[in-house]
Amino acid sequence: MSRAELATQLVEVGRQFYGRGWVLGTSGNFSAVLSPDPLRLSITPSGVDKGSLSPGDILDIDQHGKVLTGSGLPSAETSLHLAIVRARGAGAVLHTHSVWGTILSEAPGNGLVVQGYEMLKGLDGVASHEHREWLPVIENTQDWEAAAPSITALLNTYPEAHGFLIRSHGLYTWGRDLAEAKRQVEILEFLFEVMGRKRGMTWQP
Repeated sequence: MSRAELATQLVEVGRQFYGRGWVLGTSGNFSAVLSPDPLRLSITPSGVDKGSLSPGDILDIDQHGKVLTGSGLPSAETSLHLAIVRARGAGAVLHTHSVWGTILSEAPGNGLVVQGYEMLKGLDGVASHEHREWLPVIENTQDWEAAAPSITALLNTYPEAHGFLIRSHGLYTWGRDLAEAKRQVEILEFLFEVMGRKRGMTWQP
């Protein structure tokens, strides 16, 4: 896929996710692999409303996060995107800040179990509602570059996980391409809302 096509698709993802309340303000960030070798990502810039992106806003970065094309700064969480692409062989990485994802990220423990829902079958490789999805929950930080090795270790520890939550922050998921990554966001965000509405606030301390 060309750079222009990727940029257009990233803009459309931003528009749709903003409309669903998953990336309000300047929250969230998205990337797609432009070239696997040498590794190049097209990624959303920092501090930009994802519902108002234009293709010209999209940056291209190298394997170190250095901007190759475009102006502005890449997301402060660029190192997470690079770590996920390397560890999972992903073609796209999407990060949302939904209400329900944020609430559930504060549940006690170091992960969230999702089980028994038909919508789980929308996740890559899942064939039954009986699937038990484990989404690790990691602590938030303002230094993701330093935390990148721990993200790689986490992904290696939980090879079956389709995403992870950052506490009081939001969801990261990925896919072979943008279409698959977008579908996984939609599935997981649906499940978060179902679980959040079902639980209410009873699990809060």
